[in-house]
Amino acid sequence: MASSLFSNAQHVDFDSVLAMDDPGMISMFEALEASGLRGFLGCPAIVYEDALVDFFESASVRNEVVFSTVGGQIVKISEKLFAESFELPVEGLEELSEMPKDAIFDARSIVSMTGEQINLSGRKNQMKMPYRLLCDIVAKAISVKAGSFNAITVEKFSLMTAVVCGVKMNWAKYCWYFEKDGGREDEASQRVCCSD
Repeated sequence: MASSLFSNAQHVDFDSVLAMDDPGMISMFEALEASGLRGFLGCPAIVYEDALVDFFESASVRNEVVFSTVGGQIVKISEKLFAESFELPVEGLEELSEMPKDAIFDARSIVSMTGEQINLSGRKNQMKMPYRLLCDIVAKAISVKAGSFNAITVEKFSLMTAVVCGVKMNWAKYCWYFEKDGGREDEASQRVCCSD
């Protein structure tokens, strides 16, 4: 299971993509960078893949601290250390259910190929190419990895909305919860925020 964390891992080389000759892609990656996720998404997990697999295979959580062993050494990671290591913002929304409905409404048109609002029950082929890529990035790096990567889920779209519309997220808390517990358990409460 732990090795599956890396088979779909997403690493973004921001310097490379920001030098592309594609204004739409550059705009999307600048928004992603402005969201505060550059340190988290720009960290290549592959460099330490074996150590990370060992870490997650033997990890346990006690008092909101992840404990594990790597190479016979005890390693502990707190939310604060996690946030500092990846330079993640610690202010803003902590839950996707707090996402402003007007931001979701706006994002549904912004990402659309036609300018019409996309269907949140549909597939990502309704989106402009840069936002299809953004959908993949949030699906593979900061959201639950179950289901089809071609489907638009409320969780993925809410994460995209935060980036596209500049909604301040407490990425430290959100990403910490995802990494610590393997994702959100209460998806039903998150569906409410995006209902038509």
